[in-house]
Amino acid sequence: MQALWMLLAAWLFATMGVCIKVASEHFGSFEVVFYRGLIGLGFMWGVTRVRGVSLATRVPAMHAWRSVVGTIALTSWFYAIAHLPLATAMTLNYMSSVWIAAFLVGGALLLQRSGQPLRGQGPLLVSVLAGFGGVALMLRPTMADNQLFAGLVGMLSGIFSAFAYLQVSALSKAGEPESRTVFYFSFGATLVGGVGMLTTGWSVWTWPHALWLIPIGLLAVLGQLCMTRAYASGATLVVANLQYAGIVFAGIYSIVIFQDVLPLMGWLGMALIIASGIVATLLRARAAPQTPPEDH
Repeated sequence: MQALWMLLAAWLFATMGVCIKVASEHFGSFEVVFYRGLIGLGFMWGVTRVRGVSLATRVPAMHAWRSVVGTIALTSWFYAIAHLPLATAMTLNYMSSVWIAAFLVGGALLLQRSGQPLRGQGPLLVSVLAGFGGVALMLRPTMADNQLFAGLVGMLSGIFSAFAYLQVSALSKAGEPESRTVFYFSFGATLVGGVGMLTTGWSVWTWPHALWLIPIGLLAVLGQLCMTRAYASGATLVVANLQYAGIVFAGIYSIVIFQDVLPLMGWLGMALIIASGIVATLLRARAAPQTPPEDH
């Protein structure tokens, strides 16, 4: 049953990606972020009231930083979805596990004594290099379509998703309930999206195009809740690796709904990124238990 919760979460996130891609044809990235945050904010306010969770926090600075990095990841990801095939944008965002592994390897390099070889970091380093190799394979056909900038923005979403993941873990260790963390993240997304709209402008609502904005926030929050349920009651490693099913769902959507054509090299890169992410997750699990990422 726990695995089904994660598969459901992966499907909800991939379906949210479909709504984002369609909505992005009529609304800017900041607008989509704003409405995603606003709808999620209202939903999570109701959830905290039903669960009796207080919104008062002892660590406002930690929530602020989580909102900053999470919103950067979210905005970058939405931009990538608008300008890249859905499967490509989804895969680049799911690079967060590889980036965390890269942070660990980089930290080990900085802490090692001069001339002393790294110990125990070889497999993790290989997984990181494999993940970056997958990115190169995916972006090579992307560059041919003059979409390199969007690909780099997609990579940025993965980097900041990794930062958000680490901050969510820190908040969990500080005793912050998940619903409070998601509430403040939604608040941050609403604030940043609103400020961005003041800068870039906003679009006039037209029907039925505006209806695509509603399910984005709902699917995001439902996906987060399903993911949390999976992590709370399931085998952590199995659940963590099943999140990559979202890339498979996104690939199906890309082909069936958007008729995206991704070259064989792109599919190979996607497979390499998934494999490296799973390996990195397994290797990191030896050092510390995982908590659910909440970067969508």
